[in-house]
Amino acid sequence: MGREKEPEITVESLPGLLANDNAVKLAGVDVDGQLRGKLVSKKKFLSIAKSGFGFCSVIFGWDMHDMTYGRELKVSNKENGYRDIIAVPDLQSYRRIPWEDNVPFFLVSFFDPDTKEPVSACPRGLVKTQLEKFKTINVGAMAGAEYEFYQFKSPSNTQKYSLTSGTAAFLQQNPPNSLPSLTEGMFGYSLTRPVHNSGYYYDIFNTCEAFKCNIEGWHTESGPGVYEAALEFGEAAQMADRASLFKYVVKSVATKYNITPCFMAKPKQGLPGNSGHMHISLVDKNGDNLLFRGGKDENARYPDIASLSDMGRHFLAGILDGLPDVMPLVAPTINSYKRLVENFWAPVTVSWGLEHRAASIRIIAPPTSKPGATRFEIRVPGADANPYYVMAAMLALGWRGIEKKLEIPCPPLGKGEEVGGESDMGVRLAKNLKEANDRFTRTGSIAREVFGDEFVDHFGGTREHEIRLWDEAVTDWEMKRYIETV
Repeated sequence: MGREKEPEITVESLPGLLANDNAVKLAGVDVDGQLRGKLVSKKKFLSIAKSGFGFCSVIFGWDMHDMTYGRELKVSNKENGYRDIIAVPDLQSYRRIPWEDNVPFFLVSFFDPDTKEPVSACPRGLVKTQLEKFKTINVGAMAGAEYEFYQFKSPSNTQKYSLTSGTAAFLQQNPPNSLPSLTEGMFGYSLTRPVHNSGYYYDIFNTCEAFKCNIEGWHTESGPGVYEAALEFGEAAQMADRASLFKYVVKSVATKYNITPCFMAKPKQGLPGNSGHMHISLVDKNGDNLLFRGGKDENARYPDIASLSDMGRHFLAGILDGLPDVMPLVAPTINSYKRLVENFWAPVTVSWGLEHRAASIRIIAPPTSKPGATRFEIRVPGADANPYYVMAAMLALGWRGIEKKLEIPCPPLGKGEEVGGESDMGVRLAKNLKEANDRFTRTGSIAREVFGDEFVDHFGGTREHEIRLWDEAVTDWEMKRYIETV
């Protein structure tokens, strides 16, 4: 199942591994899922490989455009001087960057210099904290991810803004629709559309393999210039790494082809958004699937869960029960909620069903799958979500369901029944980031129960900042609608 286990890398084996190198690239992940890092000399890296090094905590004190948060947050702030935290390289994350002369690359995790515990907001640490809970009962988690994303032709060198300025700079002075799509029309699963950009298409696929974030399936999706990648299934913590690094590959390779990939949840009005579905299953120490019941339960409360184990049912119940309280983790931006609307293949309620592609949680189980492939597909996240936070949220909620032996709170959606329709008994999910964040941060929220106050206060504060910026923004829509009419 998944890729073969890599040989273990130790501090002692590093000199041989890096014998022909003079530098190493290191990166950690911030709350928005962005990689933040630097290039260091080999000598420096070897000296800090075991105990870590100081890394400015400001990456948890500012937003995705390096603006410090309006409200001081605990992890990093003026009072503590945006002090250093400890970045410890994960030696098992080793790979080489094919588009940068194969420079060695390692991911880091962040730790508090005083307590030596993972920094509460560290995405990698948050996932591992959840996985530790499952280890106490000798259970592991496996996962997969699927990403849809739009692609645009970047401003050419003949235009006012060259590629050195970048698409973002171009858009400061030009409307978004001035960027042409990579291809036009709605051609999901097309074999001919990728031929128009075959060098780019195959470069992404092959570079992902070289960078150890392998793609299992790679195709066009319905929408102008939209592709979808299904990443190779594997151990949950490694899957979160590979999901993050997949975006890094796409954005890096795309620059060679004058292409701008876009992982926004909803880049274009009136068209489907970009999903970031996550698949999760549980396994025992032998790798056997623990969500499969072993046979069909003729007395199951719902036919949809006839092949689902008791553990699987409790795990599902935990996700359904807690999903409304963790929405900022799976839909973290203002734009996220433009995707989560009716009639666009996106879930808007707490809903589930066997092979139901409109529900929040799709059960994939016999008879439509092999027993060993039994899993949950979490369909709420968009491509804009931080994969570590999505993974951590589902694991934390699932664990709570198992621990409390929760019962599934609503009936499944039947085939042909629409999300949000009369037969949908599930709670309506938040319609915007403010509504979601208010529920996430409220006293007694399930988010506080499973993650603790420090993380919820910090991440909730970062979303308050995002909401304030949106509240203060004057949009093109407002100008076009009101400039002459009021």
